[in-house]
Amino acid sequence: MNLRDLRSSRSRSRRGALALGLAVATVLAAGAASPVSAQGSGDTPAGHGVRAALPAPTGPHAVGTFSTRLVDRSRHDPWVTSQPYRELMVSVWYPARATGGHPVAPYMAKGAAARWNAAAPHGIPKDAVDWAGMRTHARQGAPVKRPATGGGRLPVLVYSAGANDPRTWGTSLVEEMASRGYVVVTVDHTYESPGVEFPDGSVKTDKPLRDALAQTPPEKLPRLMEKVLDSRVADDKFVLDRLGSLPHGLGRAVDRNRVGMLGHSAGGMAAAETMYEDKRVRAGVNLDGTLEHNSEPLGTNLTPVARHGLDRPFLLMGRDGSDHTSEPSWGSFWKHGQGWKRDLNLRGSKHQAYTDLAAVLPQAGVGRDVIGKNIGTVDPARATAAQRGYVVSFFDRWLGGRDDHLLDGPSARYPEVRFVEK
Repeated sequence: MNLRDLRSSRSRSRRGALALGLAVATVLAAGAASPVSAQGSGDTPAGHGVRAALPAPTGPHAVGTFSTRLVDRSRHDPWVTSQPYRELMVSVWYPARATGGHPVAPYMAKGAAARWNAAAPHGIPKDAVDWAGMRTHARQGAPVKRPATGGGRLPVLVYSAGANDPRTWGTSLVEEMASRGYVVVTVDHTYESPGVEFPDGSVKTDKPLRDALAQTPPEKLPRLMEKVLDSRVADDKFVLDRLGSLPHGLGRAVDRNRVGMLGHSAGGMAAAETMYEDKRVRAGVNLDGTLEHNSEPLGTNLTPVARHGLDRPFLLMGRDGSDHTSEPSWGSFWKHGQGWKRDLNLRGSKHQAYTDLAAVLPQAGVGRDVIGKNIGTVDPARATAAQRGYVVSFFDRWLGGRDDHLLDGPSARYPEVRFVEK
């Protein structure tokens, strides 16, 4: 789900303001070229919906994961101001040394899955997908595999999902990065996602944000959207602060001198803005997220990063027809950026082709119209392969100390990807 779903009963101008870039659309291309594994059989338990299979990661490492609660006591919660601290749930994904005896991690916690199911996101009928029954390819609590070189430390990425989406929404891409030797921290922005489940079993919903939207007059919506972005950036900076104290030995395994950020939609917007405000982030990726608060008229409420650009490497990847020549906020970012940059366009794709929805929708029994609206005409397996290939190449080049030269120009390996020139 994205913020555009929250504004369906509003006027056209109000709906435009809510687009934010936090809601340029939502979700990753997961139809992987790899075969379906036993961890996601696709069987449909009676009354529980399909247990959709995610594509397996292709890197050389097994993947471990765990979830943990982080508490920022330096600030009140921006959406529930009576709460004198901000609490977040994050998941950590990493290359694993041994996986035996460690259970396969679920795709989503039960309480969060129930809320997500009730939301019926992106045209998926309620109860069509067993979100809690789906499985990842990662093993819970498996020991981290540290490299023999580089002081035994691993580059680390922070991933942010689209507006109103859960942190699990980019699992296919996140697992791929972990299998390639990266530690990836995925962040749920509390009270913005429909359901965030905490260790005590409580589930925080998005009611505070929905209430704020309902109570905000049209002319003040851009300010509210600024607040959404500001709270996300503050969350991301706090996660950066806590990288060295992650549990289960991960704090000692991460290299805080090799930090990157990536995100989809609003998450891509937050990745760019966090990188602009925090020099600790050395490289970033925006997967189809606008860089302005108000989309009507276009280009009128640019974020600081769109107005000033970046002096470090950044990769833009957009849906078909959306690039720096057609999207004003990307155009401003491109014009003012002084660092290395690329703008890639995925032919035939829609916004959700950059999320796990591409893997889930074909298995959920939805109509072709729903798939076309969310994913487009691009083949999901090819979209996933291309996204993984270029994101891996980018971070390897700037954080991993290796370069496969995929980003030097168009490649016959990925004919779906267009390099957008100046």
